Amino acid sequence: MRYEGTVYRPPSEARSLIVQATVGCAHNRCTFCTMYKDKKFYVRDTADILADFEEAARMYVGRISRIFLADGDALGVDTSKLLEILSFIKEKFPNVERVSAYGTPKDVLKKEESELTALKDAGLKMIYMGAESGDDEVLRQVAKGVTAAEIAKAGQKLKRCGLLVSVTFISGLGGKARLAEHARESARLVSQMNPDYVGFLTLMLEEGAPILKRIRSGELELLRPEDILEEMTLFLQETDSPGTVFRSNHASNYIMLKGTLNQDREAMLQQLEHLRESRRFRPENARML
Repeated sequence: MRYEGTVYRPPSEARSLIVQATVGCAHNRCTFCTMYKDKKFYVRDTADILADFEEAARMYVGRISRIFLADGDALGVDTSKLLEILSFIKEKFPNVERVSAYGTPKDVLKKEESELTALKDAGLKMIYMGAESGDDEVLRQVAKGVTAAEIAKAGQKLKRCGLLVSVTFISGLGGKARLAEHARESARLVSQMNPDYVGFLTLMLEEGAPILKRIRSGELELLRPEDILEEMTLFLQETDSPGTVFRSNHASNYIMLKGTLNQDREAMLQQLEHLRESRRFRPENARML
């Protein structure tokens, strides 16, 4: 198995076989992210990708149930190439339950629905999409490169094509000034998409993240745990997304929540009210990326 640089994956892919279809991120301009700053984006040669799968098939005979295609936006790979990879996976890993990948909203919007449906039929089951926020101003500030309307359109398109959709947001990304807008517009975006999964991380930054300049200058005021609680309360109150599995239990989070919308919304809001009284947030020194 050959890996270039640090390899990242969603928390739910912890036990998956990870193979890089691409290296880096084609966009790579989000101001909060340092994941791929040391990599120049490119699509790996098909022969190299298949060689990695061949090696894994020999090493882990019958033990692979999930596969994750890395790096940052593997869905951006040409559809014919992805179909070849998926066909090889089906041949070498006949018992695999799920193949998934990161996909940017732009990746999704560039593909025809017939292409996405073909990928689903070939074994691609789920796309992880980083929305980060539903607030267009926040998206502009962090150089996301897409609007909330484009993110919604991409999520809806994936669902129409039968792919599972997992969307992530970042608590605190709007800072104190746009706390309410970030929460409410993110709720609006989730309600429009009705994704299968929604996950919230909380803003944590590594040295070198461009957004640190705004924080150090005082332009962006980071949220305290009490502010995150207010933001999450607003989000849950205004989200209407029946059946969406909701998680705010990443290692970066001050507040741990899990449930299914809309049925568990009131129970989660009650948890937040108890936290407001007890103030028992995850300690700062226990948070990590």
